[in-house]
Amino acid sequence: MKHKPLPEGFSVSPDQMQAMIDAAPEHVDDPDCPYDPNDPQAVDAFWENAVFTPGGGPKAVKAALTEWRVREPQKAPTKIPITIRFDPDVLDGLRATGKGWQTRANAVLRDWLQHPERH
Repeated sequence: MKHKPLPEGFSVSPDQMQAMIDAAPEHVDDPDCPYDPNDPQAVDAFWENAVFTPGGGPKAVKAALTEWRVREPQKAPTKIPITIRFDPDVLDGLRATGKGWQTRANAVLRDWLQHPERH
């Protein structure tokens, strides 16, 4: 397998990396691995789209993912952000319904507008 130069900011020296490679076993038996670690093509295919995140950790990973994020075209017309005032108990009740409360409130308002005879 051809070795690539280490990414900028990698905290291991090339000599240390070579020592780790030399110490690695010839055959790996890991049933939990999502690919066959003994098959160089499987290894390359699995890591093909990996992104190196200097420093690691959640913040570095989030920044790297944000940089690579590709957003699909909008499927429905864009909603318009506004400021609206609710009584505290109404807002608490809406939020208490969990994730998606704004979408559900939008659906209720749409129904109210489409069927004024019910109200």
